[in-house]
Amino acid sequence: MHPTAEKFKDTVSEEFNLDLELKEFDEGTKTAADAAEAIGCEVAQIAKSIVMKAGNELVVVITSGVNYVGEEELAEKIGVTPEDVRPANPDEVKERLGWGIGGVPPFAHESDPGIFLDTSLKSFDTIWAAAGTPNTVFPIAPEELIRVANPELIDL
Repeated sequence: MHPTAEKFKDTVSEEFNLDLELKEFDEGTKTAADAAEAIGCEVAQIAKSIVMKAGNELVVVITSGVNYVGEEELAEKIGVTPEDVRPANPDEVKERLGWGIGGVPPFAHESDPGIFLDTSLKSFDTIWAAAGTPNTVFPIAPEELIRVANPELIDL
């Protein structure tokens, strides 16, 4: 297993007392469609962690693989202007969260970003999220993700 995925697994075990079952795919899971095909689930069950910059802060929006993050809606939700919201760049994500784009997990970040969860993910028994690398994912029940990540729920 990739050392970054091992780091994620160890961090989650220590910080949250969770023993996650990581799955690694040689073909990659960079997009929600790639992940769903590799796993054998619906694209909607993929929990994408989209990192946005809102002013000087980073926020992580955990959204279903079939949904997108609207900058205007997010700006309204967090109380900034749409001009202040943009996708975070790879250096910002790595420096502040400790993970690379394409592998950002929904929790276990090096800093404490605002976290939002797309309520549509609650309709599944199991969802799949990135585990620190673009090739590694893990299954989790939405209720468990909510317990661990403590996100603000958002409709997308």
